[in-house]
Amino acid sequence: MSDFVSDFWSIWISAIVIIGIVGLTLLLTTQAKAKTVKAGEKVETMGHVWDGDLEEYNNPLPKWWMWMFYLTLIFGVAYLVLYPGLGTFKGIRGWTSVGQYKEERAQAEAKYQPLYDRYLKVSVEELAKDPEARAMGNRLYQTYCMQCHGADARGAKGFPNLTDNDWLYGGSAEKIHETLVNGRIGQMPAFGAAFGEEKVRDTANYVLSLSGKKHDAERATRGKEAFNAVCAACHGPDGKGNQAIGAPNLTDNVWLYGSTEKVIMEGITNGRKNQMPAWNEFLGEGKIHLLTAYVWGLSNNAAK
Repeated sequence: MSDFVSDFWSIWISAIVIIGIVGLTLLLTTQAKAKTVKAGEKVETMGHVWDGDLEEYNNPLPKWWMWMFYLTLIFGVAYLVLYPGLGTFKGIRGWTSVGQYKEERAQAEAKYQPLYDRYLKVSVEELAKDPEARAMGNRLYQTYCMQCHGADARGAKGFPNLTDNDWLYGGSAEKIHETLVNGRIGQMPAFGAAFGEEKVRDTANYVLSLSGKKHDAERATRGKEAFNAVCAACHGPDGKGNQAIGAPNLTDNVWLYGSTEKVIMEGITNGRKNQMPAWNEFLGEGKIHLLTAYVWGLSNNAAK
């Protein structure tokens, strides 16, 4: 890996580019010396013959064509002086794609951010009733959130449904805002090595029994001991979870990864880790406020 960050590769790339430009310039120069054939003058051939009588003539390239090549080379040299292209040389303009992105983003925020910031003094509950604010929130959601939570916000495997009243960390406006600002890291440790396969299966059946699903009663009885000794620390002795740490309720019919014995065993054996990124720095407070109102409204819509 160290080979790819050494100065050698910068020199190697620069040398290839410079040699290529010099070689093309020499090629054009030599071709420009070919004489234009006058009327009645015998055309010089290159000695290559195909099919017995098809020969390659040494005719010069048209002048306009030559100048197009020269202009292309001049443009290439100018570009490499102004912009990155010669190894680690950044060009005299110091241009970078990241710098251009930041500049364009700053311009866009200066133009559009006031449209979002004017809602900051309006409560989340009021914004959730405002059609214009909800439309703006929806556009923000479709841009930044739908990739994980779905276009209808009903989630997917490993990504919570935002339209119901089951929340891992709480569904109040304050908690939703906190989640958007700081992100979340949900993690369940792996217990496969500590439990062994049989104990994992017993515990999975006890978990199934908590939500009234089909289970092996004998295994569930044995699994209760392991659950109380280990799992209750996060999910609670009654299995109703703990929103303070994002431990899900195991007694309802809402499952983030699935509710079959196989899926639950997989979670106990290998653990789970899921992360939602923090959006505060990227979106800013105005957009975060609108998104909070939109997401809050998904599960608190009076009409629904």
